[in-house]
Amino acid sequence: MANKANKADPGMQYEHCIANDGCTLAFQTSLPVQEKVALEGRYERCILLMHGFSGSSAYFTRNFEALSRDYWVVAPDMRGHGNSSRPLGGYHVARLAVDLRALVTHLKDSLTLTKTVKIIPVGCSIGAAVLWTYVELFGCDDFSGFVFVDQGPLQDRSPFGNWDASKSHLGCYDEQTMQAAQREWIYDSANAHLGLVQSCLGYRHAPEPTTDDLSDERRRRDEEFFTRISAQCDQTWLAKLLADHTRYDHREAIADIILPTLVVAGRRTGCFPLEGMKETVRQIESKRPGTAKISVFDSGHWLFYEEPERFNNEIAEFAQMHFG
Repeated sequence: MANKANKADPGMQYEHCIANDGCTLAFQTSLPVQEKVALEGRYERCILLMHGFSGSSAYFTRNFEALSRDYWVVAPDMRGHGNSSRPLGGYHVARLAVDLRALVTHLKDSLTLTKTVKIIPVGCSIGAAVLWTYVELFGCDDFSGFVFVDQGPLQDRSPFGNWDASKSHLGCYDEQTMQAAQREWIYDSANAHLGLVQSCLGYRHAPEPTTDDLSDERRRRDEEFFTRISAQCDQTWLAKLLADHTRYDHREAIADIILPTLVVAGRRTGCFPLEGMKETVRQIESKRPGTAKISVFDSGHWLFYEEPERFNNEIAEFAQMHFG
């Protein structure tokens, strides 16, 4: 099932599990997942890296090696993305959350363990939305903590809770802008891919000429990397997923999170205002003070790619603190 554009990273390998509707879900893993694998200490602590809209596990090419030194690293390709199956339906955040449940169950059931596998998921962009929906559907018991990366709890503007332009998505925030984005993904996908790069890389969205590497070579290399991954997806399916994603209000579900939480945001992201991403911390802290905190990076939406060393260090430190 793997293809040239989405081979497993060095040190990682692709494996698969099956969702409850028969969809094949691919994931990269730093350790083999086989029936009745003998317990090794590394299997006890798992970091689960979840990519964003139109991405794949390949997004984390700069994170696998560092994180897998001390942890079992797993990175799924959501259905409709990467090396996973291309169903006609299933373009809903809730469906992706059920898929995640299938993967978590597969990881735990495939190992012969004398101790519980502890998992900290790192949800980037729509990956965070999938985790919030997971909490709403299944609770927090499967995890030891959460990391949410550069995603607000509601993309659309809303009269509920004064969710206005200061908090909502910068480019896709109501029916009109959502339908415009859908048309672009379906009928002008190459331009949609370039627009994604422009808004998600901090040095492209808000360049700082004195400190950024703005060379043509870097621009070309990064464009090719991300647009190639987006082009693997069915563009109409993505457009349908976008409609569900942008309307989904996760604020009440977030308030039910009871586990330690790290929110990571990019100062130069072209996706969400910082105030919108701070809402995740506010919602959790409203019921459980001291549970959540935010870390603001100097880059954009894909901060794990632009600032990999800092990202890897902060994820590792958070995991060490909360795996116990």
